[in-house]
Amino acid sequence: MMAPPASPGDGHRRSGYGYGGYPGYGGYPGYPGYPGAASGEPGVQRAFRDYLLIMRERKWYILVVFLVVFCSTVVFTLSRTKLYQSSASIQVLRRDPVVMQVQGVVDNDIMSAEDLNTQIKVLESGAIIEKVAEHLTGDDLAKFIAPYKRKDGASVSVPGILASNRKIVPFRLSLVLAIQYTHPDPVVAAKVTNYFMDEYIAYNSKMRVDESMKAVDDLDGRIEEQKQKVEEMGLVLQAYREKNNMVSLDQKEDIVTEKLKALNLYVTQTSSKLKDAEVRWNQIKDHQAKGEDLLDLDFVASQANISNLVQQLAAQNIAISQLREHYRAKHPKMIAAVNQQAEIEHELKGAIDTAAATIGSDYQNALSNDGKAHEALAAAEQESLKLDRYAVDYANLDRDYQINEKLLQSIVARMSETRMTSTIETQSARVIDRATPAGAPIYPNRFLNLSLGLVGGVSLGLAFAFFVAYIDDRVKSSFDVEAIVGLPLIGIIPEIGNLAQPEKAQIVDNHADRQVAEAFLALHAGLQLKNESKNAQCFLVTSTIPGEGKSFCSTNLALTFATHGERTVIVDCDLRKPNIHKSFQVENLKGVIDYCQGTGSLEEVTLKNIKPNLDLILTGGRAKSPTQILNSKPFETLISELRKRYDRIILDTPPLAVVSDALILLPLMDASIFTIYFGRIRRKAAQFCAKQMQEANVPCCGAILNGLNLDVSGYYYAQYYDKSYKGYYGTEAKEAK
Repeated sequence: MMAPPASPGDGHRRSGYGYGGYPGYGGYPGYPGYPGAASGEPGVQRAFRDYLLIMRERKWYILVVFLVVFCSTVVFTLSRTKLYQSSASIQVLRRDPVVMQVQGVVDNDIMSAEDLNTQIKVLESGAIIEKVAEHLTGDDLAKFIAPYKRKDGASVSVPGILASNRKIVPFRLSLVLAIQYTHPDPVVAAKVTNYFMDEYIAYNSKMRVDESMKAVDDLDGRIEEQKQKVEEMGLVLQAYREKNNMVSLDQKEDIVTEKLKALNLYVTQTSSKLKDAEVRWNQIKDHQAKGEDLLDLDFVASQANISNLVQQLAAQNIAISQLREHYRAKHPKMIAAVNQQAEIEHELKGAIDTAAATIGSDYQNALSNDGKAHEALAAAEQESLKLDRYAVDYANLDRDYQINEKLLQSIVARMSETRMTSTIETQSARVIDRATPAGAPIYPNRFLNLSLGLVGGVSLGLAFAFFVAYIDDRVKSSFDVEAIVGLPLIGIIPEIGNLAQPEKAQIVDNHADRQVAEAFLALHAGLQLKNESKNAQCFLVTSTIPGEGKSFCSTNLALTFATHGERTVIVDCDLRKPNIHKSFQVENLKGVIDYCQGTGSLEEVTLKNIKPNLDLILTGGRAKSPTQILNSKPFETLISELRKRYDRIILDTPPLAVVSDALILLPLMDASIFTIYFGRIRRKAAQFCAKQMQEANVPCCGAILNGLNLDVSGYYYAQYYDKSYKGYYGTEAKEAK
């Protein structure tokens, strides 16, 4: 009975279906372009051990690259000319030493990082290099040029050599600079370093003196120009005075000022009087218009004559009141008293009228006086403005004269200071350490070079090994089988020594190589662990290309089933290049071709009991149209009949990459087994063929990795083939004999 069909991807997903349940085959992420690289399913991962194995396999690559790199480094280091470096240090002063409290022409103050960098650039300038080159003469020059002489006799540039070997190094967070020079002669290196330091100090001093003398010459010319300008302005000022009669300008300004002060005071007084008079006069006019008594106004009632008359009138009124108590109205005393009262009232009225007229007159006088005072003030102000206009022009001329005169004095004083300071020698830098000949070369740095050669050799060797591993796309490891080909690894068959084909094909029976026989037993045990392979009756064995050992695996797998008591038959379905008859050394007279063409019965084409429990059905020759035979109804009948008679049916088919015969047979199978030869087939080819098998909707048990060379690459699977049982295999073989 056929096993239930599986989905095309089942073979890839059964990562646990492996060689005897060996761990470590699940969970690898696939490479880009290979199964598992882009899918959401967990892929296969390379473990650290895999990388160690890659390095171990290609250890000779690593060793050769390491030796080349390291030896090249040694040769390079020993062949280089030794270079010595001398160093001197100077302190750049933040300010020039103060000898006199005068401002210098050149500002050398170091106030920022930019100022310090400026001094560094001065040290690196061509001017300093030229000055140092002038110091190199005679023997010093000969020693200096000796290492740089050209074989063709061409001259060398001393400044160019100086510039390329000189280095200025600022010390962090300080004003100290290190001057370094490198040369094959340590004495020359020290001398040149000190020349650079001395020339830098001398250059700054010379630059200050030169700039000061240049400034003195410039100031001398400016003084002559300023003197002439001051004289011309003095003449212009004098002519203006004479033209505008301003010889006593200051005295005249004082008189006008005093007059303005007096008139301002007088105008203030008249304005105040006018306001008072106007208020009184308006009150009087207001009372008169309303018919009110003017005695209600204080300034009227307070006048002496009016006040006396008011008092007299009041006394007379009192006297009349007293007389009325004793006399009648016609009494002479009463009449005299009334007449006196009328006279007093008449005088009072006249006094009030006179007072009102006086107030009106005072108002008119105050108005007239205020107008005249304002006119006088305006005239005085006009005179003052005119005088001020003259004074402004005069003051402008006088100010320009004073400014130019003071400027002349300042220029003269500055020239004197500059001339004096130009003769004072000061330094903008201080020597801290002078250079001395170096005791040891700085180049080549043997320890550093050899360390770099050691590290670089190992690194490049490892990189080269991994590069070779990257470009080597042959199937060699379990990672290649499971992550890239996409099949579980169910068996690993070691490489067999020099044995004839029949001996190899029956190695499970003859025990010619005990280790290989044990590998097939382990394969058989692994197939029994899964229901799909355990219950499968009909197996198809194929490979990618010829020569991968599919027939070898077919015969030995069949022998393994047979030795375990299962009725097994091998059907040679490679109708193009049959091979099974050679493995068992029998004649290929009748077989599949005869049965399908009706020229032979199943009994006639079956070679029975080739080995215990093992029968053979050969091809019966070579077919001209093998696909028609394999795709025919008689072939299906053959498989159906074999299922009734045998427990296991093994079909040996042609390679998938060569012909499509195996794909035709897959629908008739219960399971398939894919054979891969170690280090022979490319990953892409094996992957393509494995994908075709999986798409046939027939379970694929997995791949058998055949021909593993334990001496060369056995460490890929060292955990599977421990040497502990090597002696056991030998002993058992001897006992079997």
